Amino acid sequence: MDVIQVSGVSKSFGALPVLRRISFSVAQGEVVAIIGPSGSGKSTLLRAITHLEVIDQGSITLAGSVMVQDGVYAPAAILRRVCLKVGLVFQNFNLFPHFSVLRNITEAQVHVLHRAKQDAEDRGRKLLAKMGLLEKVDAYPCALSGGQQQRVSIARALALDPEVLFFDEPTSALDPELTGEILMAIRALAAEKMTMVIVTHEMAFARDVADRVLFMDGGVFIEEGPAADLIAHPTQERTRAFLKRHLP
Repeated sequence: MDVIQVSGVSKSFGALPVLRRISFSVAQGEVVAIIGPSGSGKSTLLRAITHLEVIDQGSITLAGSVMVQDGVYAPAAILRRVCLKVGLVFQNFNLFPHFSVLRNITEAQVHVLHRAKQDAEDRGRKLLAKMGLLEKVDAYPCALSGGQQQRVSIARALALDPEVLFFDEPTSALDPELTGEILMAIRALAAEKMTMVIVTHEMAFARDVADRVLFMDGGVFIEEGPAADLIAHPTQERTRAFLKRHLP
């Protein structure tokens, strides 16, 4: 079963085309990594699927619900329900600095899902334990390392019970020594068969964790294939040139 279906999606900023009739799908439980140079459209694609950007053309279906069909968006009430099916972990954490770690995770549960506060806190504590951060429930973001803040961001996204989780360069704002703990958390989610789409510049991570890799450049997919095969044996010259610069 496909959890994500994207067909003919195009997006321009003014006269600059960023996405050019993009089509792909993601099966339930699949982990897909999107790689490519800066400015190739990777983040814009994620923002379009999570409705942070409005597309110009094309169709997007999430978990069986149509978000946009032939460039026409579903009514607002349906859009809200569709958007709750996805979670997005940003590059720069986006935690509320004046909320404790636990409140960062419970706030949307209470106000968006209308969960009872105690149920939301129980869910938050369980997810913090999963992320190895249970002792940080009362801490504030400023007291956490970058890696800890990103793990709180992952817990916050999971707290809304999404059917698919998107990561937009989840390690790009971290020092190299903190990157490993985030990659470990994502690996654990992959082992649980969480459906994920990951935009990443970590080629070894994409090879080891993703089921499939899509290489993107100039707003289109140049090639795709099983992660280990594509990273080790790309068929397109553009992909080979990119990987040569990004692999040790």
